Amino acid sequence: MNLLPYNEMDAGWTRRDAAHLLWRAQGGASEAEIVRAAGDGLEKTLDRLLAPVTEDPPFTETAALLRQTAEDADDIQPLKTWWLYRMTAGPSPLTEKMCLFWHNLFATSNIKVRSAKHMGAQNDLIRTHALGDFKALLAGMARDVAMLIWLDGNANRLRSPNENFAREVMELFTLGVGNYTETDIREAARAFTGWHVRNDRFWFNRQQHDPGTKQIFGESGNFDGGDVLRLCLGHEACPRFLAVRLLREFVSPDPDGAAVDALARCIRENDFRITPVLRTLLGSQLFFAARHSLIKSPVQFVLGTCRALEVRPNLKSTAQLTARLGQDLFQPPTVKGWEGGRLWITSATLLERANFAASLTGSEIYGTIGAPLTSPSRLAELLLARDTDLSSPDSYLAQSSGAPEERLRGALQLILTMPEYQLT
Repeated sequence: MNLLPYNEMDAGWTRRDAAHLLWRAQGGASEAEIVRAAGDGLEKTLDRLLAPVTEDPPFTETAALLRQTAEDADDIQPLKTWWLYRMTAGPSPLTEKMCLFWHNLFATSNIKVRSAKHMGAQNDLIRTHALGDFKALLAGMARDVAMLIWLDGNANRLRSPNENFAREVMELFTLGVGNYTETDIREAARAFTGWHVRNDRFWFNRQQHDPGTKQIFGESGNFDGGDVLRLCLGHEACPRFLAVRLLREFVSPDPDGAAVDALARCIRENDFRITPVLRTLLGSQLFFAARHSLIKSPVQFVLGTCRALEVRPNLKSTAQLTARLGQDLFQPPTVKGWEGGRLWITSATLLERANFAASLTGSEIYGTIGAPLTSPSRLAELLLARDTDLSSPDSYLAQSSGAPEERLRGALQLILTMPEYQLT
């Protein structure tokens, strides 16, 4: 299948197709969103998901207040609620999903940066380019204050180059292991000497920059950091590296070589512009053939459930919950970010997921369900969008005691704890 377009006229376009697209592209979907996408069709839905948006004044005012609270207190916890607010109430959920994707790629932790202002500024940078130009995002990250603190930019000096950023820009940001040599890293570190932070801003410290000739990927020149980024982007491994990451995010945890090759060509042909790449990927036969193959991340599991059930989540409680589930925003565990996949599910996190389901259906710790609880079968179709062993969910009502509302909430809790619901 590779990246051949999904022909909705020939294949048919159903609510389940729409649900698959929305859960993968925006991390969850309410019944109204699914109905709208099913009625609009694939192309119009992709247009809407990928279109630039304008944030309305009430949203921007609330977001600004949350952000100011975080920066005034220099506290990362309010910054987490600010980002969760953007994820849940913002006008472009795909943008926020891609922000989280890039945050995981350029994994930077406040545990070392220790600045809500710098972490917020990095998040702004990511959002600016989340659906835009990867080349611009990479260039911005090389000068980002939080990144320079995280990877010891000020320690990279003329007489003692520090290799941290040079190594990560090749290993984790553009190429992947096996596509560079230790010499390439040492020479690239020399090129980045003098890329420092002063007065909370990027500063090119000319006195600490090595102006000499460097040899990187078999080329020689008086390279600086910008040249290193250009050489990485021109390397044949770079589009393949990004293709693998995007396929793992949207299609499969173990993408096959043909799919990687096809998406890498698409990335190169579009000169690393992300919107047309995502449009091709999300509109492909490959994408629609790969259903229920990805384990929901903690953020997707919690916020996707809230979106589907029309819950306005308690943001502070939600931030604490996603951290317990293994995804602590602005504090990824290592420079490699969250590895995800099967590592999201442990005995401890599975219990936390079950506790979340119980709390959501039995209390208001995380928010109040706004979606109508009409029948178990409708809930199953909304949340699972697949045939399951729960062949007759409405029989749950007949087999359960208690008031109808209580039994419906019991059925909902059962669905939220099913193994099938952990997948998207």
